[in-house]
Amino acid sequence: MGTRVRGWRWRRNPLRRRSDVVEAWTVLAVALLLFLGAPLAGAAAAWWAHDEAQTTAAAQRADRRHVRAEVVGPSTGDLTALQGGREYTYRATVKWTDPGDGPRTATARVPTGTRPGEAVDVWFDSRGRNVPPPPDGTVVWQHTLSIGTCAAGGAAVAVFLGHAAVRRGANRHRMAEWERDWARTEPEWTRRGV
Repeated sequence: MGTRVRGWRWRRNPLRRRSDVVEAWTVLAVALLLFLGAPLAGAAAAWWAHDEAQTTAAAQRADRRHVRAEVVGPSTGDLTALQGGREYTYRATVKWTDPGDGPRTATARVPTGTRPGEAVDVWFDSRGRNVPPPPDGTVVWQHTLSIGTCAAGGAAVAVFLGHAAVRRGANRHRMAEWERDWARTEPEWTRRGV
């Protein structure tokens, strides 16, 4: 049966070593960093990511325009592709009528299974290239949460790695102290050299 004495590293006693005090302060610092520092780092990173994502989304909304177009026919020689992780698409020729320019035709990505004559939503940038739609609020918040979570997790990992390094150094120092003390005490116990 063993009894455990709580807080022995904080109290003065002859068994406490300097490495024990360092380890006790390190545990306190680790607890503070994990419960305060990591969440604050995650919140700061999430705030920054949210601002950046909102700015990017606003710039893309200003640059891109939405067109409701009719599929005229498939483009030749283009392979099916995954667009934005949502659905499979392929390139097809689409046509629509611009209020100022009249009828227009372009090649755009449309969902797989779309037949000629069907209406689809397509997006074009200021240069007339077919682009994915700008991110909406859900995508911005997903990005924000992902960055915040990764930053908080990265901060926690850094704290644990730092704690492991300090603990390893404290153990090495503690073993050296014990070796020195044993070198002084061992001759008295074994009566060697007396």
